[in-house]
Amino acid sequence: MNYLAIVGTNSDVSTNRMLLQFMQKHFSSEAKIDLYEIKDLPAFIEKDEIEDANVDIPEKVKDLSDRIAKAQGVIIATPEYDHAIPAVLKSALEWISYTTQSLIDKPVLIVGASHGSLGSSRAQAHLKQILDSPELGARMMPSSEFLLGKSQSAFDSSGSLIDAAKVAELEEIFREFVLFTEITTELLSKRTLKKKMKKFSWQE
Repeated sequence: MNYLAIVGTNSDVSTNRMLLQFMQKHFSSEAKIDLYEIKDLPAFIEKDEIEDANVDIPEKVKDLSDRIAKAQGVIIATPEYDHAIPAVLKSALEWISYTTQSLIDKPVLIVGASHGSLGSSRAQAHLKQILDSPELGARMMPSSEFLLGKSQSAFDSSGSLIDAAKVAELEEIFREFVLFTEITTELLSKRTLKKKMKKFSWQE
């Protein structure tokens, strides 16, 4: 499996980045996970405003869209700011929504770490609502979330999760996501084939 893991913050020091780095290393024998930083993306401008100004879509946005399109699935790690996702993550998703819409039908796993005890639960719920919008239309695995609370003390000096129970929970969720990705990809492939056959039959 080939996944793109999006660090959903512009903070230079982030336990959400650490969580994705741990996943990248811990699941290296099961999947290739590439980390992507959105902190350098420009602030979102509506598509109509871009066209009116005769300005191309920023190269960094094109790069993100291309990476999403090529990945078999996407993992997003989000912190929680006032019960919501960070503005920089919302801006990145707005770029995708108003331009390439490369997240449509893409399998997505949401994880999150926070300094508080709830582990970004409200931010994850907020993110799911956003990803379910028509212009994003991501495929999210039902009833799945990984919440890492009190994240400042959750990692050892080497960047590994200390709590064995949390590691086991993450392993279960990730392997379910791999299976979800396989099933989703197969179903979408069959749907595409069915549409092509229907079109070919109509042309005859």
